[in-house]
Amino acid sequence: MSVFRVAGSPYGVSPGPDGALWFTLSGAGAVGRFLDGEVRTYPLGRPDGQPTVIVPGPDEAVWFTEFRGNRIGRITGEGDPAWFPAESPYGLTAGPDGALWFTELQAGRIGRLTLDGDITRFPVTGMPSMIGTGSDGALWYTLNQGNAIGRTDLGGTTSVYPLPTSAAGPVGITPGPDGALWFVEIGAGQVGRISTTGDITEFPLPDREARPHAIITGPDGALWFTEWAVSRLGRITVEGVITETDLPGSEPHGLTVGPDGALWVAMESGSIERIPL
Repeated sequence: MSVFRVAGSPYGVSPGPDGALWFTLSGAGAVGRFLDGEVRTYPLGRPDGQPTVIVPGPDEAVWFTEFRGNRIGRITGEGDPAWFPAESPYGLTAGPDGALWFTELQAGRIGRLTLDGDITRFPVTGMPSMIGTGSDGALWYTLNQGNAIGRTDLGGTTSVYPLPTSAAGPVGITPGPDGALWFVEIGAGQVGRISTTGDITEFPLPDREARPHAIITGPDGALWFTEWAVSRLGRITVEGVITETDLPGSEPHGLTVGPDGALWVAMESGSIERIPL
């Protein structure tokens, strides 16, 4: 495990098309780029903008949400930004149709943003949070305060699937290696799985107070997730076997598979951490 100190409260992290690792600095209103041990930061002009989720786009850039700045950003490998208006954007993903899909957490909407800047919105209730594309070609997202998982197809038709556990507070969601969607319940201390037909299974964590936050599919065919409250990285197999690894920093948020094939975790305490597999 390697630790790289970065000021500004790292939050989201993503591989870029330039072979670098990109991350948001939610406490500094900036985006960072890490390559070959060198960190560069790009201020976004809004120190209070709170950049959050960052993802590779369908083009040669990375895209990110600026939650309090009320905009979605695009930045190239040279650091050139572009902006698109949004209201309280949080989750973000490249959709199967070549557009960016995002959540407007406080406004209660799912948005679709084309590379030309055209935006279409679909109303949902329950505070939509993270979002990803399912194996069925639809967009799936967590409804943090609705205690449910939502699905919106490319035509805007929406379905909602309530969770079995009350006050579960789902946040992170990702397409799994088994064709289902996997998510984490920050309020209930559980990992969940939902099939594309809506069948839900929940897996309690050993520590129900761990507050799992983000989840991804790893290159090993398992699901990996951050445990925000206890500074741990969790791993769950598709059969439900859970193991955990302590992290040196505190408040782990986003995680990703880096260009080097290792896992990278953004720690709000002031570091990005590399965990080789």
